[in-house]
Amino acid sequence: IEKTGVKIAWDIQEVDDIEKIITSIKKNKIAFKGPITTPIGSGFRSINVKLRKELDLFVNLRPAKSYPGVKSKYKDIDLVIIRENIEDLYVGIEFKQGDAKTSQLIEYLEKISGQNIRKDSGISIKPISVFGSKRIVRFAFEYAVKNNRKRITVVHKANIMKYTDGLFLETARQVAKKYPSIEFEERVVDNMAAQLVQKPGLYDVLVCPNLYGDIISDLAAGLVGGLGLTPAANIGSEYAIFEPVHGSAPKYAGQNKVNPTATILAGAMMLKFLGEEESANQIEQAVSAVIKEGKSVTYDLRQSSDDLSAVGTKEMGAAIIKEVGLKHNL
Repeated sequence: IEKTGVKIAWDIQEVDDIEKIITSIKKNKIAFKGPITTPIGSGFRSINVKLRKELDLFVNLRPAKSYPGVKSKYKDIDLVIIRENIEDLYVGIEFKQGDAKTSQLIEYLEKISGQNIRKDSGISIKPISVFGSKRIVRFAFEYAVKNNRKRITVVHKANIMKYTDGLFLETARQVAKKYPSIEFEERVVDNMAAQLVQKPGLYDVLVCPNLYGDIISDLAAGLVGGLGLTPAANIGSEYAIFEPVHGSAPKYAGQNKVNPTATILAGAMMLKFLGEEESANQIEQAVSAVIKEGKSVTYDLRQSSDDLSAVGTKEMGAAIIKEVGLKHNL
């Protein structure tokens, strides 16, 4: 970012006090964030989810783009997944198996639904609102208009979850009527997964509820070479956070091994959001050139993952920095 010539005053925060971080983001409006580990099945809830909820970052924007030189079964993929970021199962309303409140809830649900629920169940609540659905779908259409995208596919499971996913789908249909220049289509999520594997080139922008968007965006990352290549933005009406899609991979910490591309491209996304289009393009072109050359890339971008000619994180970053400012054609 500095190599492009854009002047940014960095306010560096360590993840030791989440409230201090939130205060900093509220002050600066924009954040560039590294990946943070979230325990699986126990421990604290995701800091990422807390930031999204606290700052109302209702959009998760994840592009998945093919770069020449990346080993993949696919080429010429250019997808954008727009995921609702606040609602759905990720809202975190859960009831632990065996707790008294869970037993009470199960009894209540059986009474009002007429359905039998096993007494040893855990329960998660899936709220999806008209308000939340409308604003994420509207964002998707506005993004398509601004970025010259031609088609939006809404992803759902409304055939089964008629009152949550059904609401999301019906809201999307209503919003779509206001954007006649953008082609609109619908896909059930399981069919969408199969379609992306079979013929990803048919799709452009996908708009999804929270859980499906999380899964589908990782699938899309797999199509273009992996999570090491995919950046993300979390955007709200007041604040935005830019970060790589991948997790923190603590087992690789300090080994100068992992692919820096997703983080670097997240920086380019941030510059584009800030209106620094030329600088953002310089970074993406530099990344593309280094990957295409295939000389200064990390192990996951080599044809064989145990190729001894692979370079480290710092070396690949240095190669990209060297390329920034040069003219390339994507």
